[in-house]
Amino acid sequence: MLAVAAIAFAFRPDPVWVDLAKVSRGPLEVSITEEGKARVKDRYLISAPVSGYLHRVLPDVGDSVKTGQTLTEVDPMPSAILDARSRAEAEAKVESARSALHSSQQKVEAAEAEARFARQELERLESLRSRSENGFVSEEEIEQARATADRAQAILRSARFDQEVMAHELAAARTRLEVSAAHSSGEQPKERVAVTSPVAGAVLSVVRKSEGVIQAGSPIAEVGDPAALEVVIDVLSFDAVKLQPGIEVRFSGWGGPELKGVVRRVEPVGFEDISALGVEEQRVQVVADITSPIEQWQSLGDGYRVDASFILWSDEDVLWAPSSAIFSSEGQSWVFLARDDTVHRQPVQTGQSNGLKTRILDGLKVGDRVVRHPDRQLEEGVRIRAR
Repeated sequence: MLAVAAIAFAFRPDPVWVDLAKVSRGPLEVSITEEGKARVKDRYLISAPVSGYLHRVLPDVGDSVKTGQTLTEVDPMPSAILDARSRAEAEAKVESARSALHSSQQKVEAAEAEARFARQELERLESLRSRSENGFVSEEEIEQARATADRAQAILRSARFDQEVMAHELAAARTRLEVSAAHSSGEQPKERVAVTSPVAGAVLSVVRKSEGVIQAGSPIAEVGDPAALEVVIDVLSFDAVKLQPGIEVRFSGWGGPELKGVVRRVEPVGFEDISALGVEEQRVQVVADITSPIEQWQSLGDGYRVDASFILWSDEDVLWAPSSAIFSSEGQSWVFLARDDTVHRQPVQTGQSNGLKTRILDGLKVGDRVVRHPDRQLEEGVRIRAR
């Protein structure tokens, strides 16, 4: 009998090495953690109101600005440089305008002579009629002379208007010839448009720092209030359906203390994104507000990275076991419960889980030891040895 017992003991299976964990009671929290980015809520992109020559933007990024403060100014577009052909054409136009002005002056002199003659003729006929009692000068002749004098005055006025037009055309031709970028006098232009800040805050970015020609509508700078921050988190669409406005959020991983927040909006439209592993993912933007006092996050700025944890469920006192110890079989959750040096399959009823810990509703008690990561070697009654 001793020999048989020794042979049986020698040929019995070796115990299976396992990792054990205790069932505990304590707080449990179910959350979704994603990477987010802080941004200013209300951003104002300042653009050039008109086309012209932009001066250098005065404030730098981070400088405080007031409502209506001048950021830069826009001057009229500088004159073009005249090449040899353009200068020759401009000189020819000046001479042409000068000749046209001389011609109009001669026409004015001729019109003045005709008007003077018509006026004298009218005065002569009226004088003859007043001294003649026999009607030597008829009324019809007087009317014809008066009409001739009026027509001569109208022709004179028209000639003088033409003379003024020719004088302005000559001035315009001289301006094109004399005023160019090469002959700029350096005087401040009469018209200058100031570009001001629409709100009080700080300069977030300067798109166009250096001076130069700019077209209307081109961006110059971006301003906003850095004290009014929100956090934008890109969440997988699978997780976004679990979120709704009002859910608590915790922000960490930004270099400061943990901050509290609340979800304000879940965008109704998703977008496609490529993960770091090259996998196409459908994500949704979630916007959250920071509810912690500003003194705790005043060093947080626009575009800073944060880790956002959305609290889906939490309890301060629950019975939990490691999620790695629970496996499913035939629609039932099981664990391998360690008793002395053997294991036994134990059915359990589970609740919420965060991936690391799972709530145990029934089947286990505090202090029970369960096998983590059970493999195919484990069966009912198999001997084990803890690592």
